[in-house]
Amino acid sequence: MDNEVLLKKDGFVAEIVLNRPAKLNAVTPAMAATLEDLCRKLDRDDEVRAILIRGAGERAFCAGSDLNALADYPTAWKFRNRIEYATVLRDMRKPVVAALHGWVLGGGAELALSADLRVMGRGAKFGFPEVTRGWVGGGGASQMLPRLIGYGQAMRLLLTGDPIEAEEAHRLGIVEYLVEDAAVEETARALCRKLAGYSAVAVESVKASVRMALTSTLPAGIRYENEMNTLCFSAGDHMEGIRAFQQKRDAEFKQ
Repeated sequence: MDNEVLLKKDGFVAEIVLNRPAKLNAVTPAMAATLEDLCRKLDRDDEVRAILIRGAGERAFCAGSDLNALADYPTAWKFRNRIEYATVLRDMRKPVVAALHGWVLGGGAELALSADLRVMGRGAKFGFPEVTRGWVGGGGASQMLPRLIGYGQAMRLLLTGDPIEAEEAHRLGIVEYLVEDAAVEETARALCRKLAGYSAVAVESVKASVRMALTSTLPAGIRYENEMNTLCFSAGDHMEGIRAFQQKRDAEFKQ
């Protein structure tokens, strides 16, 4: 496997590590291809129930796409058909937690937005500098950011390209957990372990239902949610949840 993208497993949790710290974990086309392959395999691995993504080193989670590699695309058409690594992560059915430290910029910030939950260290900075380079982000920032923080704040970040401190990212609602820098990875791992302890069917159904809310009308979304709930009942995990409640113990889900 490409040593610039690492995979680790611990129980039901898989950990993807962007391992290019000397370059602030900037993503090359080869790294994007590896990420695509890993995400597809992990999404179909029954032994994996939650995914953590983080960056190696102390300086950055990810500074986005490697700009030198972007200059190597021979045509705009080739660029258009590139592997979009943030979209690959966003398309996963299983829950994804991003552990954020240092610089979280451009495509790296889009990777973070593509996760379901974000844990950020107090010393981190979050930003979308694409406009200062002459383009718009292609990994979903203009679509996901307004849904998280509203039109005005999204426009402020995307039009100015100015990075913001972790405290502000948390206040705006870009990140859900703000912790000390030294606690980022373990907090994210503990969160993944918690999610992995629940019914995989229920967790994936929650994610599917919430993602549906981003693109559907309210009546259609509610109908979809009910179908997901029916799916959970047909899988049978709900009986273990009921037994655990009755017996005053933690549930032990088999799937």
